[in-house]
Amino acid sequence: MAAKIRKIIVQVDEIHQEMGRPVAPPARKALAMAVIENPYAGRYSENLDELIAIGEELGALLGEKCVQALGIAPGQAHSYGKAAIVGESGELEHAAAILHPKLGAPLRKAVEKGAALVPSSKKHGGLGTAIDVPLGHKDAAFVRSHFDAMEARVSDAPRANEIVVAVVVTASGRPLPRIGGLQVHEIKGEDGLR
Repeated sequence: MAAKIRKIIVQVDEIHQEMGRPVAPPARKALAMAVIENPYAGRYSENLDELIAIGEELGALLGEKCVQALGIAPGQAHSYGKAAIVGESGELEHAAAILHPKLGAPLRKAVEKGAALVPSSKKHGGLGTAIDVPLGHKDAAFVRSHFDAMEARVSDAPRANEIVVAVVVTASGRPLPRIGGLQVHEIKGEDGLR
């Protein structure tokens, strides 16, 4: 089933200075969100296959939109994350169906590789509800400089029968990282951890 998309929002966040110090190149994150109709709104269903298929579709669409917004090649992506907000006529399991079974593979393709788990969050909410999309390095979970988040919010969503699905891709880690740990140049990217 194809997602019934009401709207798509794409944003880019660039940090050029932090604590009065230049950030060069700027720390950059892109957020792509789709506001979709929830095919299971208002009813219980044992089978959530429609949302699982929608998750696969949106993983590709939103991941590609983020990479395009950053103006980078897929292999230049650093971090990723995903989140969903379910309107009041849905349930948290609807967000899980979109985010977990199949969204990850096409998102990984959009950013080239992606050996690490895609961090995620989900919640119930009404119009204008915000959610933090957690971030981690796409190829190695232990890269501390890339533990971050980006807030996602749509002023007129989710309506009761909708779900907001958000994907974030970055072209860098946090600005001015200095807490040690595995460095980007040390990543092996074999097990998703280091």
